This record gives sequence, structure tokens and C-alpha cells, in this order.
Amino acid sequence: MILCYKKNYRKIILCTNCLISKNKEINKRKWEDVIEVVNLLVGGIKNMICFDKESINKLDHLYRINLINSCTGFKSANLLGTIDIKGNKNLAIFSSITHLGSDPCLICFILRPKSEFRNTYDNIIEKGFFTVNHVNKNDVGDAHHTSAKYPKNVSEFDKTNLEEEFIGDFIAPYVKSSKIKLGCKYVNEYNIKENGTILVIASIEELYIDENILEDDGWLKLENAGTVAINGLDGYVETQLLNRFDYARPKKEEGG
Repeated sequence: MILCYKKNYRKIILCTNCLISKNKEINKRKWEDVIEVVNLLVGGIKNMICFDKESINKLDHLYRINLINSCTGFKSANLLGTIDIKGNKNLAIFSSITHLGSDPCLICFILRPKSEFRNTYDNIIEKGFFTVNHVNKNDVGDAHHTSAKYPKNVSEFDKTNLEEEFIGDFIAPYVKSSKIKLGCKYVNEYNIKENGTILVIASIEELYIDENILEDDGWLKLENAGTVAINGLDGYVETQLLNRFDYARPKKEEGG
């Protein structure tokens, strides 16, 4: 089936024996003929569904959320551990954590608007430090549950089987079962005026990695950690290494 949502076309549904559009109905066509007709209408794209901005804006709210959260590809799955000035501990799953630079070592992530009740943001501002903990495949259920909205005085560590761990004198809690853990310090934030979100910048202050993950050149084989990725809002996937490549350089012209 091919669905096409474009400004210049009406919704088209392709079946084995019919092609229905707003203007006409074509019945008893051979399958090959119908394919050819639809390909002409949608620009030759086979077996794809196309949405333009207008049609996206008209979609059901939950459908649009799932669609847009999935279309950019797999995202990282991390648990952010924080603590407030009263000692209340918070743990929340994030899919927006991104490498920002290696010198200095910086990461960034997106937070929802300040107007919403956000324990993670409040704790980071109060104490200035937090942890980033990779989610492994054995913890996906509990990790996802940390997205539930508990009051500030209720710790997600107490509502799941995830165990808190304090290492050295770092003030924020780590997740004990995580195989890759980052201790981070708040550096700055930027307001994204287009949707009211906050881009938080943080420095990596310390890093803990299981021995069987770290390669001789400093590369981390995340597959060995059982680290998972997130598909959309609520899908979790395992990863498998396909290949590593040398540093890419421009190809030389033949005969040059």
C-alpha cells in the first residue's frame, strides 16, 4: 500500500484492485498498471508514505508525537541521576543527550519548558552536578518507568529495581548496574525560543567504564555494555556493530 500526503495531491490509497482518489475511482486495473499510475502521481517513489507540513499539523496529537519522535532515527538511552539540597534523589530517562565536544569534554541535552514541573532541572540548578548512566538491556523496564511523574520527595530509585551508587566524593547518585557512567557539571543553558525548551550544556568531570568495553585506542564498544537505544518515545532496541572505518579522506581522481 502507498499513502501519499502532499499539497498537490489528495490522499491516495492503493489496493490490488482499485485506486481511489477524490476525483475518480479506477477499478479492475492490473496491479502493474495501478503501480505505474501511482508512481506518476507521487513522483516515482515506490512503497513510501509521504507527509507534508500541512498534513502533519492535521494529524492526531499522539500519532504526530510518535511520528516525529521516531523519524530522526535511534536516540541514546541514558538515566540522569540528581540530588537536591535536602538529599532527595531523582532519576529520569533522557533520549536527547549528545556529545558536544572533546576538548573541553562537553555534552548537551534538551529539557522541557521551565513552566512544567521538572525535578531534574531543579536539582541540577541547586547542586550543579548530575550523572549520566547508560541504560543496558536488563534495565529497560525500570529505566522507562522513571519517566513517570513522581513528586519531588519520591525517588525513582525506590520505585524501581535500579540501585543508587555514590562513588568517591561526587555528590550525585550513579546507577549501580550501568556499565558506562559519566559524572557531569552544569556549565550553561540556552533558551530555545521556537518551542520553549532549554538546551543544557555540561562538562564531563569523571567517567567510569567496564574494562571489557574500552578498546586500546579509547573507543568504546557499546555492544559489550549491552547499551540500548531508543526508537521514538517508548521503543528500546539492542545494537550490533557492523564495522569500523579508517579516517575518511577525499578520493583521488583517476590518473591523478
